[in-house]
Amino acid sequence: MLRFSVTRRIAVAAIALTALAAHAAFPDRPITIVVPYAPGGAADAVARVLAARMGEKLGTSVIVDNRAGASGTIGAAYVAKAGADGYTMLYDATPYSINPHLFPRMPYAADALQPLSLVLVAPNALIVKADSPYKTVADLVAKAKATPGKLNFASGGSGTVQRLATELFRQKLQLDMVHVPYKSGGPAIADLMGGQVDFMFGTVAATYPLISAGKLRALAVSSPQRSPRLPDVPTVAETVVPGYEAFEWNGMFLPAKTPKDVADKLQKAVVDVLKEDEVQQRLKDLGAQPVGSTPAEFAAFLKKEDAKWGEVVKKGDIKLD
Repeated sequence: MLRFSVTRRIAVAAIALTALAAHAAFPDRPITIVVPYAPGGAADAVARVLAARMGEKLGTSVIVDNRAGASGTIGAAYVAKAGADGYTMLYDATPYSINPHLFPRMPYAADALQPLSLVLVAPNALIVKADSPYKTVADLVAKAKATPGKLNFASGGSGTVQRLATELFRQKLQLDMVHVPYKSGGPAIADLMGGQVDFMFGTVAATYPLISAGKLRALAVSSPQRSPRLPDVPTVAETVVPGYEAFEWNGMFLPAKTPKDVADKLQKAVVDVLKEDEVQQRLKDLGAQPVGSTPAEFAAFLKKEDAKWGEVVKKGDIKLD
């Protein structure tokens, strides 16, 4: 009996030492960052910047794998079901907090992913065409109140952040306006410039070139602070809706139950990359504000986002197109 007990203890100790050695050696093979959106978008661009720099810090190659579809849920589900060993990461965005309120059934469990770090936040701009009669947010709101059901606004789809940002704006001011959904942001912006729709919220990254070229006019930005790219444009909260905020965000996730030492190493690599001057400037050029956070801070942030968008979707009875 004693011999069996000693033998068992030795075996358990050997397994524990092997596990510790494996974690200490992490990473010893390439890491994959899954982006659940198509190549060429803002999230994809930032993920590739992070991947290159993280690879140098971790001493291995970091690969970006685009798995787009179903508003990001396909890629997220893939990571949720991957091995919890740190070699598969998820780089997701605001739809992560919106999707559970739009899809009747999610393809992965709510606790299947663990937050690692908030990477960035980015405002949307409330935009009108360059020769629009609306010079301020107050002008737009006054017209909406004077002509209920007449003003229309565009979005790149019912489940997009821009659509929900407008819905939050509408709900807070109790405005009666018509939503005109498009299949993506590009056609929506084109019709806005053509005068087919009255206004919309669009990402600063996508709209800044048109704003600076005088083809669009920005009335406000949706973040709590003004955008460095549009320093003379007020926030929505500064104008007619105190406390309003509806910015976009990007963040990094891991499969649940990833060992803490592995998660800590990856989180440190993400935060260290975000502190680099070159990376900070690259993100600011995209109209984004670099963040970098602890998992606990990111989890608290996600809790607020989930509550906010859940209320907006329910109150607005928003359905997917």
